[in-house]
Amino acid sequence: MNANDSSKDLVVGTDGEKYPARFADPGLPEHRDRLADRDPAAAKRAERQVAVLFGLSALGTIGFLLAYFLVPPGQSVSSIRLSNLLLGLSLSLGMLGVGLGAVHWAKTLMSDHERVEERHPQRSSDADRAGAIAALKAGAADSGVGVGRRGLLKGALIGAIGLLPLSIAVPLIGNVGGDWDTNKFRHTIWRAGRRLARDPSGTAIKATDVTIGSVFHVIPEGLEAEAHPLEEKAKAVVVLIRLDPRDLNEAPEKKSWSYYGIVAYSKICTHVGCPVALYEQQTHHLVCPCHQSTFDVSNGAKVVFGPARRPLPQLPIAVDAEGYLVAQSDFHEPIGPSYWERLK
Repeated sequence: MNANDSSKDLVVGTDGEKYPARFADPGLPEHRDRLADRDPAAAKRAERQVAVLFGLSALGTIGFLLAYFLVPPGQSVSSIRLSNLLLGLSLSLGMLGVGLGAVHWAKTLMSDHERVEERHPQRSSDADRAGAIAALKAGAADSGVGVGRRGLLKGALIGAIGLLPLSIAVPLIGNVGGDWDTNKFRHTIWRAGRRLARDPSGTAIKATDVTIGSVFHVIPEGLEAEAHPLEEKAKAVVVLIRLDPRDLNEAPEKKSWSYYGIVAYSKICTHVGCPVALYEQQTHHLVCPCHQSTFDVSNGAKVVFGPARRPLPQLPIAVDAEGYLVAQSDFHEPIGPSYWERLK
């Protein structure tokens, strides 16, 4: 401010002092050319680097397709792990290559000049519109997207992006005609009279083994000797907990499903199917480690927190003549996350 400034250009702050009401536009900082702007060899090197990244993306997509067809998941845990590892790594390479290539192209080769355009009415004059189009064309040429200057990059980009959707489309197409029978999710291998056994040892559990506050991870007894598909074994996992019977708030139709405070629930979260395995003894809450869905065991395993929307299905249990815990039946509702045709 100088002595000629009028008082209307000043405002009074909260501290009583006067400050300028507006500041002069400082303008744009001085443009600094990048190495690729000054050195054609550096620009060519950056172009090759971008092309390599796009090429890696294409190789990642091809690797995904090879892994999908040549290394399908089998029935063993190791084969499933290997298939998922190869699919995940190749898909990551495909996605990462395109992303890094685009970012590197933009930061090293595309124009980085700041442009200032004064405000004007929405409809510019014909001369201004023609000038804008010319400026856009010049900017496109300067950014290196022209066919003549950056043919290698355009070809690499088209190849990478053209192949990338195959990593999504091929698995979808491959499932056409597959097993879409959702009724199999309504049933597990639990049957009336089948004993509950410790997971993974397979040792049968007596009611006297389960003390108040204890938790057992449970599978059907004899499961290791039966030739069930891996997914059938996975559906049957159960968590067994004993509470003080006075703490149980059971629905009238389910009072016979527990045994002196011992309750059994599906271990498969009703959100996306992660194993619910964390038990808070003081609150009687079961917590899913994936997304923190929380179920109240003392109140029918109803959801008290998190993205899950349905309680964990309860397995009706009883005790046989030898004192072992057994299932009264299969689950009375489908286990796991929602799917089409599921009514509840």
